[in-house]
Amino acid sequence: MGETCNTSENREKNSMRERLDLFEEKKRQIEEKEKFLQKTFPLKILKKLPNMEGITKRTARFLRFKSLVYLLRHDHPKIFLRHFLKHPFRYALGLGRSYLSRGKREGDFFLCNTPSVDAFANKLVNKDHLFVLGFSYCHKPFECPSGRFNDRCDFEEDHPVCGQCFIGKCRALAKNARLLLIPTVHYIGEKMMEMVHEHPKKKVLFLITACEMSLRMFHDWGVMLGIEGLGVRLDGRICNTMRAFVLSEQGIKPGLTVVLPETQEKILELLKIRGAYGKVLDAHSHQKGAPSPKSKKSCKALF
Repeated sequence: MGETCNTSENREKNSMRERLDLFEEKKRQIEEKEKFLQKTFPLKILKKLPNMEGITKRTARFLRFKSLVYLLRHDHPKIFLRHFLKHPFRYALGLGRSYLSRGKREGDFFLCNTPSVDAFANKLVNKDHLFVLGFSYCHKPFECPSGRFNDRCDFEEDHPVCGQCFIGKCRALAKNARLLLIPTVHYIGEKMMEMVHEHPKKKVLFLITACEMSLRMFHDWGVMLGIEGLGVRLDGRICNTMRAFVLSEQGIKPGLTVVLPETQEKILELLKIRGAYGKVLDAHSHQKGAPSPKSKKSCKALF
């Protein structure tokens, strides 16, 4: 019996190593191709990062109140109200708890219902949790074949734009994940609410990129819903005033945003952890089943 257990454990470890090696090899191939395409088919990029504060001091004053007013005033399909009334007492308590707390962050990562990035990484090993990987539309290249202000990503591995896009890179490497392209803060709120109500017995995890203002707005919804995740702060031509944010929500966003290189690597490490455990699936899908208790022990060593 003991030999059988050891054999099964060794088989699991070997399978995990194989998936880790496959991830690293695919990442290496993507990055080599990206360097080649940057020379032969260069995209419009930010040659220099602007020195912009995440949110202006004026905008930061009473931001939670301004955010709530904006979210309710522009909630024309009554998304928030419709979902809120499904569990009014629970969600009211969640909102109250969020309003009474100060949001935490680790560098560019804003924490929602998780104490740290490492703690979130440990949750990713559970293949039964739903994992949402989201990117703000302003993070798309100008040359994106899908266009920018929409929720589409018509990813093609051989396309010269997709081959240089960080979103495309994540999509090519992500396993056991559901990909979302986010045009508005109401859109991501609606999708998360739908997911929570469609899968009441599953835990929803998320990793999304957005400007700091959007992340702070969405944080209260996340705490209210009880979902756990990381909001990744975008840099570049971000929206740091309410006026710029409102224009961006209408698709008026002439500037580019980026994830800083060090933060990109941390995101890829998280995707590697997610893909290292359980059956490898394509993006937009998830796997049913119980997590392996042995896998949880290995996660922190990877990150």
